[in-house]
Amino acid sequence: MQANHKLLRSGELASRAGVSTDTLRYYEQKGVLAPPPRSSNGYRCYPAESLERVQVVRSALRIGFSVDELARVLRVRQSGGIPCRSVREMASTKLRELRQRQVEIERLCQMLQAVIRRWDDQLGRTAPDECAHLLDKLAAGDSPVMAPLAPPSSTEMGRKLKRGAPK
Repeated sequence: MQANHKLLRSGELASRAGVSTDTLRYYEQKGVLAPPPRSSNGYRCYPAESLERVQVVRSALRIGFSVDELARVLRVRQSGGIPCRSVREMASTKLRELRQRQVEIERLCQMLQAVIRRWDDQLGRTAPDECAHLLDKLAAGDSPVMAPLAPPSSTEMGRKLKRGAPK
C-alpha cells in the first residue's frame, strides 16, 4: 500500500501531530479537518494527508488565526476558490491589531510601574503591622496615574461580544 493511501487511526494522527484526539474531533466539528471514514469497528481512519492539514491548522493558529477563520478559508479553497488574498488581508489586520495591543500593553506597563512606585512609597511610610489600603486608594482614584480609561470603541466592544467576552 502506498504511503499516501495509508490510514491513520485518531490516536496515531493525534500523536504525530502533537494534539489530542479531542482536538481532532473539534477540528472535524469546525470543518478544518474532513470527517474521516470509519473502520468496521467504528474507529476513525484518517488519510495520511490529514497530518499535513492538522500541521497547517496548528501553524495558522500559532500566528493568530482562529479555527473559525480557517474553516471559512478552507471552505472557499475546497469549493475551488482562491482565498490567498483574503488570507493575506486577514494576516495584515491581525498584525495591526497586535501592534495596537502592544501599544496598549506598553501604556499599561508604564501605569503599573508608576502604581508600584507609589505603593512602595506608601509601604515605606506604613508600619509592617498596619494595612496600607493600597487597592482602596487605587479604587478611590487617589493616584493620578489611574486616570479613567477611555471607554472601548464600539468596534472593540463588538469584537469582545462576538468572542464571548463578559459584558
